Amino acid sequence: MKKTTNLRSLVAIAVERVIEQGQSLSTVLPVIQREVAEKDAALLQELSYGVLRTLPQLEGIIGKLMARPMTGKQRTIHFLIMVGLYQLIHTRIPAHAALAETVEGAVALKRPQLKGVINGVLRQFQRQQDELLAQHEQSAQRYLHPKWLMNRLQQAWPEQWQSIIEANNQRPPMWLRVNQQHHSREDWLKLLQESGKNAIADEHARHAVRLETPCGVSQLPGFSEGWVTVQDLSAQRCAEFLEPQNGESILDLCAAPGGKTTHILEAAPEAFVLAVDVDEKRLARVHENLKRLGQHADVKAGDGRFPEQWCEASQFDRILLDAPCSATGVIRRHPDIKWLRRDADIAELVKLQSEIFDAVWPRLKSGGTFLYATCSVLPEENHLQVAAFLQRHPDAQHVPLTDSAEPGLQIFPQHDSGDGFYYAKLIKR
Repeated sequence: MKKTTNLRSLVAIAVERVIEQGQSLSTVLPVIQREVAEKDAALLQELSYGVLRTLPQLEGIIGKLMARPMTGKQRTIHFLIMVGLYQLIHTRIPAHAALAETVEGAVALKRPQLKGVINGVLRQFQRQQDELLAQHEQSAQRYLHPKWLMNRLQQAWPEQWQSIIEANNQRPPMWLRVNQQHHSREDWLKLLQESGKNAIADEHARHAVRLETPCGVSQLPGFSEGWVTVQDLSAQRCAEFLEPQNGESILDLCAAPGGKTTHILEAAPEAFVLAVDVDEKRLARVHENLKRLGQHADVKAGDGRFPEQWCEASQFDRILLDAPCSATGVIRRHPDIKWLRRDADIAELVKLQSEIFDAVWPRLKSGGTFLYATCSVLPEENHLQVAAFLQRHPDAQHVPLTDSAEPGLQIFPQHDSGDGFYYAKLIKR
């Protein structure tokens, strides 16, 4: 990619790669961010995530403003117009600046002849803005979710689906985990306050704090020394339910990027932890996190369905399976999930989860603890998956985490709270 000073054109390229090529935004953005100055990286991220969060709204408006959609080599310009609309509707960027920069994006994309088209569409939107936004609020597109996912959520959670969708459409809060090996939460919060920032301590998770205003990790006191880690509130409950102890042998399966691995070692620094993930590239993040926190774990690449390939005959006191899933509980952090995931994917994921579940269960010692976790809100991946497992394995005993009749604990994404998550705790009889 050639160097360009036009940030809007880069956002259009990022969105096109997600929608047209099926790439994840977390893969695309780090590459594209190299093309902008460090001070512009946050805006690039905000616009890219924002366009993907509000895609049906922007698509619907373009459909009303243009006789036919742009296709082929002009497709990037379609996404550039989306970037312009997003700025006008959802940001405080002055309209004249948003328009000028977006129109100039056509030059960076080598389509200067289309500057007039972009300018015309965006100015027409400004003239009809109130009417078009009112129409959007009356349409099915106002939920900003694909129809298949809407159907699943409505069927699974008839009382909660609207609040789940509302939470999915918001910007995510920034949660941190204070490392008790260095500071108490109260002491670290004082250091944060001295740096001019404020955070709120969660009343249930003992080490969790939520920043009032998200910021770069370099602005957090002691981040590079391992005093604090970025980790969602719901994900922090993992160590609470797993209850790791010093001297134990613990398997963290599907461990990348390592947030739960490091949390286990903060709670039990003298435990032996084997961290395994099928994605060798993502394991680099596990090594980075362990190094930053000054911890040690045995890190291996391996497929959870074939434990004999990476742990031979070893058995463990505790196993955490953070299973591969639809990630429907973390859409607010990864809005591209809505457009990358397909309805047919769910059955395939359920099959993969059950295969891994069955394969690693024999690796748990008698009397040991198994924690099954996902960042999904779909019952097929969660309580129905665990119920089926309990039917297949009479030596598995469910430990209730709530008074629900269904096994496990389902957490829904909530504004200013945690992401959507599911946990089920089992003991081997």
